[in-house]
Amino acid sequence: MATISRRYSHVVFGVIQAGLTSAIASGVAVMSGPESNASLLRWASSWLLSWGLMLPVVIFAAPFIRRAVVAMTGE
Repeated sequence: MATISRRYSHVVFGVIQAGLTSAIASGVAVMSGPESNASLLRWASSWLLSWGLMLPVVIFAAPFIRRAVVAMTGE
């Protein structure tokens, strides 16, 4: 099985985290919207758009968030 180098672990983390978060958020938004009879196609297009927008945010913000958490917490 081919693996991805640990050097790119922050990118892999970002892809998974942004995908999961945007899938849940877009699902909630589509289901609670004015047309609650949402189709799978409507949800998928909403998810794809939100994932594409969130991925760069997650990848570039994660190092700053980690540093802020370390600064705010202790042993």
